[in-house]
Amino acid sequence: MMRMRKQKKELGSLGRRERQIMDIVHRRGRASVGEVLEDLEDPPSYSAVRGMLRLLEEKGYVRHRWEGPRYVYLPTGDPEHVRRSAVQHLLHTFFSNSVTSAVAAMLDVSEPGLTDDELKRLRKLIDDARRERS
Repeated sequence: MMRMRKQKKELGSLGRRERQIMDIVHRRGRASVGEVLEDLEDPPSYSAVRGMLRLLEEKGYVRHRWEGPRYVYLPTGDPEHVRRSAVQHLLHTFFSNSVTSAVAAMLDVSEPGLTDDELKRLRKLIDDARRERS
């Protein structure tokens, strides 16, 4: 319980490189230092990435396990909490906290377009949100 409170407090305060590393670990589901290096644009040294992963582990964002000759790092956070935090960061950073602008942008870039089932799901989410507001 204490670890989750600490993690919730710090999610928004990750540095740029820490956030990039966490994005890679979440996207892959697990990653070694070498795999993180492969995915980083303009990567620092191997030892710098290893040090950042160790720091992220101390902060409670990742844990490691031994696989053969190396450690692999796995995310520790609740996936739903991590998704919400990422969306909040996206809304704040790129859309001035405007959900409407973010959804409009996502609809603009969705290719080949939304299916009927996806449109029905969106309609239901909007209807649910309207009911909750009332």
